[in-house]
Amino acid sequence: MKSSRFRDLQQRLGDAGIAPTLQRMAVARALLAAPVHMTAEQVLDAAREHHLGLSRATVYAALQLFVRHGLLRELPVSGAAVVYDSNTAVHHHLVDIDTGQVADLPQERLQIQGLADAAAGLQLAGVDVIVRVRGLKERAKAHAR
Repeated sequence: MKSSRFRDLQQRLGDAGIAPTLQRMAVARALLAAPVHMTAEQVLDAAREHHLGLSRATVYAALQLFVRHGLLRELPVSGAAVVYDSNTAVHHHLVDIDTGQVADLPQERLQIQGLADAAAGLQLAGVDVIVRVRGLKERAKAHAR
């Protein structure tokens, strides 16, 4: 008997027009069960808990498919690895430049002035703000107390 969370993920893939193969479901379970920020390598490690023989190429293909179908966002953070964000709602990010940790920064917490003037005559497609910080892990620990 499949769990309701597994069925929910199958439905979510199906609703996005993606066939829920075993490999894609392993990637979905790693990324889409809760809001997360993960690199492809982290997704590969997590997905292999559900599908041991999963290949790196299959994970990369699934990630790109999920991005094209609006289930994930690619974050252009510094460094070699792309970070995939399973929260596709409009929001910004904090990135710890020492650890690479990524955290959501709700859109309402940040005001951008002058955007209308800067984009005058253009069709605005979106705004992605990445705020680079230090001490993100320590702040999370302090707030958890």
